Amino acid sequence: MSQDSLQDLQNRVRAFVNERDWEQFHSPKNLAMAMIVEAAELVEIFQWETTEQSYLMDEKKRTQVSHELADTFVYLLRLADVLGVDLIQAANQKIDLNALKYPVDKARGSNAKYTDYQ
Repeated sequence: MSQDSLQDLQNRVRAFVNERDWEQFHSPKNLAMAMIVEAAELVEIFQWETTEQSYLMDEKKRTQVSHELADTFVYLLRLADVLGVDLIQAANQKIDLNALKYPVDKARGSNAKYTDYQ
């Protein structure tokens, strides 16, 4: 089984869940909460580090970060599957909306929120 596309990975996660009869636990609410828990575990790795330190990763830290990113991503993918959301389409639509909210001439080099533009 190829695991190179988003759809292939989504199918693999769905099969993993089905084999374990976990669909009953995968409500949108539960999946969203699980995803946030995993994202918090990712944040915890960087807690109390300076910005510069957060870029430095030995193999152990890189593995931890990789695992937490994967956990967060799998829950996101599963949530999108359960809700019937095409993540590629949704991301492209959101980038298009953000391009309107953050025009290059106003946003370039600025971290201001679009509502703060003069």
